[in-house]
Amino acid sequence: MRSVGSIKKINHPKTRTGSRQNPKGKKPRKLSPSNDLLTRPIRDYDSYCKSDMAELVERMMNSGGFEAVNLANGIEILKAMNSDGNCVKFISFVGSIISTGTRGIIRELIKEHAFDCIVTTCGALDHDIARTSASYYAGDFRLNDSSLLKEGIHRLGNVLIPFANYGAVIEKKVRACLDELYYDHNKKFIAPSEIMDFIGSKLNDSSFLYWANKNNIPVIVPGIVDGAVGSQLWMFHQEHRDFGLDLLKDQTTISDIVYDDKRSGAFMIGGGISKHHTLWWNQFKGGLDYAVYLTTSPEWDGSLSGALVEEAVSWGKITAKASRVTIHGEATTLLPFIYAALHEKG
Repeated sequence: MRSVGSIKKINHPKTRTGSRQNPKGKKPRKLSPSNDLLTRPIRDYDSYCKSDMAELVERMMNSGGFEAVNLANGIEILKAMNSDGNCVKFISFVGSIISTGTRGIIRELIKEHAFDCIVTTCGALDHDIARTSASYYAGDFRLNDSSLLKEGIHRLGNVLIPFANYGAVIEKKVRACLDELYYDHNKKFIAPSEIMDFIGSKLNDSSFLYWANKNNIPVIVPGIVDGAVGSQLWMFHQEHRDFGLDLLKDQTTISDIVYDDKRSGAFMIGGGISKHHTLWWNQFKGGLDYAVYLTTSPEWDGSLSGALVEEAVSWGKITAKASRVTIHGEATTLLPFIYAALHEKG
């Protein structure tokens, strides 16, 4: 009678297993020294000049892991896109970053005319307009929101916005612009991008809308009614029933931009409607030729915000041969490094 646990009960595999065997019992394929997989050895960071961004990016490229490599690749793609004279360039971004100091980086990119078209959200307009004449403040993610409500303070992440520095400021500026457009310029059916261009002409040079106006860069906001500026447009319509938005004119504008040059590229900061609108219109020319996407969203929930740029290839929104990368990281942390690397002398 066999004892419990007898080795005779064990079914031994017919093939030998061990460090030289894969799960199927076969020896792993040997890679020749010239194999493409083994051409870039991982190199440790060591001492380097702290002001030399090019050297830092190169070291990131050779660090082997993990998002550092994607960040370095993204910078190189943006440089290539910027130097391509036959490429029309898009930048899309979510509104929340404009509530932070990152607004300055977006503003400088627009001031330099680094991009030919802006695709963003109504929230970006709200914060840009409000911050031209009122202050936002640094706070904390863990503040008591009930107490903040009593104090008359909005919280956006760890950014604090006094009530008086948001809604009333936006209402005053937008209403004055709409009155002038309607009564002085007889603009009663107008594209949202034309309204943003006019508002930009009335703001100071701290605003990205101001520089978009100066450089004649259209600001496309497909979700224009989703925010404080959109509410002001609706309220103006309530008082002036012959006033309306020509949404399709903006679609014609972005369509014309897509076909202006042989190639197109995009730097997409965050997901949602601004990312999708950029991808959507570029599919009609065969897809983006350059695509850099910066996100904190995961892909496993099937959302567009989490979708890697690879997925867009299957839809024809990015070409199969495009230079492309998805960088997983928080925009306000990474954009300063990206901007510095793109602007380093030499």
